[in-house]
Amino acid sequence: MALFNLRPVIQILGFLLILLSFLMTLPVNLLMLGETPDWLAFVKSASICFVVGLTLFLSVGRKRHPLKQREMFILTVSSWVVLPLFSSLPLLLSDLNLSITDAFFESISGVTTTGSTVMSGLDHLPGDILLWRSIMQWMGGIGIIGMAVAILPFLRIGGMRLFATESSEWTEKAVPRTNRLARGLVFSYFTLTFGCILTYWLLGMDLFKAVNHAFTTVSTGGYSTSDSSMGQFEQLPILFASTLFMMLGGIPFFLFVRLLNGQTGPLFRDKQVRFFLKFLVIVAATIAAYRIMKEEAPAVDAFVHALFNVTSVVTTTGYASQDYSLWGPFVVVLFFFLTFVGGCSGSTSGGMKIFRFQLSMLLLREQVIRLLHPNAVIARHYNGRIINDEIVASSVAFSFIFLATLAVVAAILAFLGLDLVTSLTGAATALANVGPGLGDTIGPAGNFQTLPDAAKWVLMGAMLLGRLELLSVFVLFSPHFWRG
Repeated sequence: MALFNLRPVIQILGFLLILLSFLMTLPVNLLMLGETPDWLAFVKSASICFVVGLTLFLSVGRKRHPLKQREMFILTVSSWVVLPLFSSLPLLLSDLNLSITDAFFESISGVTTTGSTVMSGLDHLPGDILLWRSIMQWMGGIGIIGMAVAILPFLRIGGMRLFATESSEWTEKAVPRTNRLARGLVFSYFTLTFGCILTYWLLGMDLFKAVNHAFTTVSTGGYSTSDSSMGQFEQLPILFASTLFMMLGGIPFFLFVRLLNGQTGPLFRDKQVRFFLKFLVIVAATIAAYRIMKEEAPAVDAFVHALFNVTSVVTTTGYASQDYSLWGPFVVVLFFFLTFVGGCSGSTSGGMKIFRFQLSMLLLREQVIRLLHPNAVIARHYNGRIINDEIVASSVAFSFIFLATLAVVAAILAFLGLDLVTSLTGAATALANVGPGLGDTIGPAGNFQTLPDAAKWVLMGAMLLGRLELLSVFVLFSPHFWRG
């Protein structure tokens, strides 16, 4: 591809790095009166980002360069590699003595809102580092929303065309509508974040913890200020409030924009949202009933913890209030399968997404009807829209590639010496951007620190693949992409 065609990509990457440099100053500015022993690391990192970003931005001139489809693929993938790379600088330059591998792992896990961590002793880490981890996830969350609502439908990735909005049009005529939607998404994200901060603070968190956990709740990221995650808070109201905001983070944000415009119907009628909420409650109730029968756990306590942890895994947040791997083999198996589900399309959640499971059920129903009535004419509808063959084929292709990639990643991890549970659940949690896996090593009570560096790099690649819906990455390896 000619260098000229890469100018818009370089220009936007430069702008993103300039924006990142300002975000890097927040831990120092917000904690000026608190604990900021690594302030010099943040200043150096911000300076590097600003200089590199400004150089890239000015190197292609100030003229605005339009993006075409090929450049959009390149920008989507490159931005999710470049931003975590530069975001790792404060961790690398701090006094934490992290290796390049560990710093990049923590950063890419943060920006992709996966939530897997190689860091322990979080309760004793300086506030600036803890806040930066939360900011990375909060930043990644708004980026995920923009990508899922505006970019992926435009690229026809994995059935996302089903949720195409005016933001998916990239003509000059559509720019005003695109900007209006973008402002609505940002306002919704900020509003939910502020509401979450206020709720946590009113329920008893100190302001620092409220801000950190609000950032990582709304973004469904899962980084915490303690090794015990949300288990550090014993109050059930806090867990219930966290559950509510994780649910909101797992709902399509463009529906919040419609709600702001006075359109309440779409949010409450949306099939994806309704199935998502019903699914969470039914699974949580099942687990709670199992625990009540097997452990004689208190009913309210069992349901709140079950709903919290189920919501955390399904929305790919990755918080844990208790070590649910100790709840019995039935629950462990259930949580393994919950890893793949994910939240709604257009949310901050990862995973396979609820709508793909709904499409699969529609196709299954269609096949059963065709067995009984071979000549039947069946129209596929979802949320009042006709589902064409392109959407079905794209969704099926995504599901196949997801499972095939899962098998390959798990096999590589096993080849590197990891046990079966760690290999399989590690691959699943990275590809679905969930956070914790299962087992003694990477389970809810563990972390990824002890894994070999090679395994960490494999998992980092899986996090990126999962966050970018796989197809947008794999298309770059196609010879057809680079032809003419």
